[in-house]
Amino acid sequence: MAAEASGSDLIQVVALLAAGVVAVPIFKRMGLGSILGYLAAGVVIGPFGIGVFSESGAILHVAELGVVMFLFIIGLEMQPSRLWGLRREIFGLGALQVGVCAVLLTVVGMAGGFPIAQSFVAGAGFVLTSTAIVMQLLEERGEMASPKGQRIVSILLLEDLAIVPLLALIAFLAPGGADTSLSERLTEVGIGLAAIVGLVVAGRYLLNPFFRILADARAREVMTAAALLVVLGSALAMQLSGLSMAMGAFLAGVLLSESTFRHQLEADIEPFRGILLGLFFLAVGMSLDLHVVAANWKLIAVYVVAYMVMKAIGIYIVARVLKSAHREALERAVFMAQGGEFAFVLYSAAATVGIIDGQANATLTAIVIISMVLTPLAIIALRYVTPRDEQSLDGVDVADGLTGSVLIIGFGRFGQIASQPLLLRGIDVSIIDNDVEMIQAAADFGFKVYYGDGTRLDILHAAGAGRARAVLICVDKADVAVRIAELVKAEFPLLTILARAFDRGTALQLIRAGVDYQLRETFESALVFGGSALESLGVDPEDVAETIEDVRRRDSDRFETQLAEGIRAGQRFLRGNIGTPIPTPLSTPRRPGQALNEETAGVLHKSETTD
Repeated sequence: MAAEASGSDLIQVVALLAAGVVAVPIFKRMGLGSILGYLAAGVVIGPFGIGVFSESGAILHVAELGVVMFLFIIGLEMQPSRLWGLRREIFGLGALQVGVCAVLLTVVGMAGGFPIAQSFVAGAGFVLTSTAIVMQLLEERGEMASPKGQRIVSILLLEDLAIVPLLALIAFLAPGGADTSLSERLTEVGIGLAAIVGLVVAGRYLLNPFFRILADARAREVMTAAALLVVLGSALAMQLSGLSMAMGAFLAGVLLSESTFRHQLEADIEPFRGILLGLFFLAVGMSLDLHVVAANWKLIAVYVVAYMVMKAIGIYIVARVLKSAHREALERAVFMAQGGEFAFVLYSAAATVGIIDGQANATLTAIVIISMVLTPLAIIALRYVTPRDEQSLDGVDVADGLTGSVLIIGFGRFGQIASQPLLLRGIDVSIIDNDVEMIQAAADFGFKVYYGDGTRLDILHAAGAGRARAVLICVDKADVAVRIAELVKAEFPLLTILARAFDRGTALQLIRAGVDYQLRETFESALVFGGSALESLGVDPEDVAETIEDVRRRDSDRFETQLAEGIRAGQRFLRGNIGTPIPTPLSTPRRPGQALNEETAGVLHKSETTD
């Protein structure tokens, strides 16, 4: 019997893997995306398809961990300062969008003849966008770090937070829910806030020492287990306090985003995240009750269209009111027009307390799942309907067959100055940039700049990188500079690469990418500025030069330490202005100490022997 059960379980595991492996490449080849492939595969092998699985709920519960780990990795990319910078988008844009869409969708339900409580629950559930689908779409399009991508992430974070007050409202709207005391509701809110504060404190003071101890043990499998422990433990803490698991994982990621172990954690979690996220979409597909759809197809079809259209209109209106461009507002409306996985939680809670019955729960769940299935198709349709933003290349030559011995990528302020020594020495320089207006302006000053994107391998070949002696990366975006450096080093390993670094963190990344020389764009100018300040205060020019050279040496030592130990290391090389004793002198003494009398000589001799 045990062998039969084990064989049955193995059949299901093989079916899951086979469904994903077969469906996803086919759907991606058709241009429909991996998400739709997973959803379709889930429908086929689920209880309402060929019936490999008879119960999808348990799989969906496990597969939600994929969303949790996805949010953890997103959090690792979101430093606290960056998150703080998005506070207006989270609590302003996010709250306004949730409020407007909830009202509009409640009106849709009431227009269909349903009571206000049921209409509100149905609409509020649909307001909560699918974090998994939208995040995956943003990642596939490479727009996670873009400004419009960050605004969408902010809204999703607010929706994650909104699940707590929405669940409280369901308890209030339930028959007999008004009997729940105000103190009980406040207690629930307080528990949620306390959980957030506790997680922040633990992450701030415990996680880094914890991983440092484990790193000293030099056991890779323990680090992987610890990474999973942090992600799942944070998710569990938030779930027990009434918040979403995804929110807990996201906060843990944010708190570790500036840790020296960040890249190690990301590498450890990534394989689990990818597999479980695919499993999540498969489980959502399995959850689509085709019997309910067949029995209520007219009602479901009407409400899928009505909810998606009305929610899209609400999102578009909010975006335009807050000064977003038409194209961005339209894309956001299509991206976020579907319902999400949190709707399942909300509808289940409403069914438990008697606001809706089991049939309504199944119908609303089907509406949400179908909207999730339609989202990738809606995005494909949007791509064909809206014209592409294309820059006019009138009067601009595209890079092709360039033969310069030096290739400059990026011709802004930095690139223009960096080109001058080379041009004065008569070196043949090829220049590419992807800013048409800058290319046209440069032509007025006697520069021939070609249009080309340095992050594309075909453009690098066309720009003559394979024939050049050196490449100068002078772009003004840190992530782009690192990406170009990695691409050039991988394709042309013997080519000399010199790169402009936006800041110290970028400089460290560029060194790891293999560049031969990097320069922080403000470093040398700041040294000259500081030296001029000393001279204006009457310091001898020779002493100024010596001090500046010492600062440069100390900065180099600090940089080497940071390469080995992380960005937070090397603080002992800095000179602060608080008055805290520094264990090393600001400047290296020019001459060794000399004794001026016998007593001092004895003290120095004793110190040398004890050292």
